[in-house]
Amino acid sequence: MFIRAYLRASTKEQDAKRAKSELIAFANDHGHKIAAFYVENESGATLMRPKLMQLIEDAHKGDVILVEQIDRLARLNQTDWDTLKKMLSEKKLSIVSKELPTSYMALQSEGSTEFMSSILQAINSMMLDMLAVIARKRL
Repeated sequence: MFIRAYLRASTKEQDAKRAKSELIAFANDHGHKIAAFYVENESGATLMRPKLMQLIEDAHKGDVILVEQIDRLARLNQTDWDTLKKMLSEKKLSIVSKELPTSYMALQSEGSTEFMSSILQAINSMMLDMLAVIARKRL
């Protein structure tokens, strides 16, 4: 499993790399290292962001996308959010966010039964959808 960090800011004036050290520390705290960083200054309301699309293209089945907050990934309208979820699902990519403890399960490769993993995955999916709606509301 590779962890690919996605760092985004909305405008050129904002520092997209501001959370980089926090994500490195977070990964280290969970016994992992970040394999690659994808940094861009693009609106989160746009699906076709060059670095996000590159991340998805580069990713291998089962990789993790690490973000500071879900709104770095998902300030999309419902149709685009559904499209992004499908793209991630096709590669079996997991989203891990510092703000969403249920997402941390993607960082654990041992100790969980298939049943428990399925339950946590369903909870995480629901929470991601809720946070995506909240992110859209903030626009």
